[in-house]
Amino acid sequence: MPEAQSNDVRTQVSPEEWQLRVDLAAAYRLVAAFGWDDLVFTHLSARVPGDHDHFLINPYGWTFDEITASSLVKVDLQARKVMDSPHDINPAGFTIHSAVHAARPDAACVMHTHSLNGVAVSAQRRGLQPLSQQSLFVLASLGYHDYEGVALNEAEKPRLVADLGNHSFLMLRNHGLLTVGGSVADAFLAMYLFEAACTIQVRALSGGGEVIPIAQPILDGIQKQAEQVTRGLGGKLAWPGLLRRLDRKDDSYRN
Repeated sequence: MPEAQSNDVRTQVSPEEWQLRVDLAAAYRLVAAFGWDDLVFTHLSARVPGDHDHFLINPYGWTFDEITASSLVKVDLQARKVMDSPHDINPAGFTIHSAVHAARPDAACVMHTHSLNGVAVSAQRRGLQPLSQQSLFVLASLGYHDYEGVALNEAEKPRLVADLGNHSFLMLRNHGLLTVGGSVADAFLAMYLFEAACTIQVRALSGGGEVIPIAQPILDGIQKQAEQVTRGLGGKLAWPGLLRRLDRKDDSYRN
């Protein structure tokens, strides 16, 4: 992304939107770094501050490790561009995201992945099991949505939204994982926990030994424990460190 184009976008948006662009671009880079990306497929989206019906999403065809703050495209709920951009988007890819953003005003950021471990667990009849500490944080706020084919059908939206409900995590059966958060940082931390829980489950079940599920009473108190661990900051506790990690390797996501 040429620096002149980066500066041009920055002058057209508010400081708050620019910061959101930097955070969302960072999340794309982190998804690639953790190996959760699926070539150019799946999306992360974020609601533009101060504008309830406008969102940022990736330019279609770019790999996640190429995304920059300026390359993100601003669209409305119908996936129409609301700011000039030379980049195309995938309207079909915004189907899931638009449904969640429209139904959940608190969903400032929506992340969706097709990771191998996430899809593997989504194909297991019992879904996510309480086999790890990470899984407990997810199970405390997890919904399931049955597979209905590639997410192109507008008629699927009400069912997906109903299955998500007020949860922060949604397992899309035979498809992948979805998280929502009040910020990019919160949605990313949720996805980190979701992906970790699925990876641990795949490894535990493939080990051949008998697994030990965690007792229900421990699950019941996990939310309060999560607040203690994150000091009430949620994803904001880890986010600065994640940005420093990116900056040490390649800070071009900020352009």
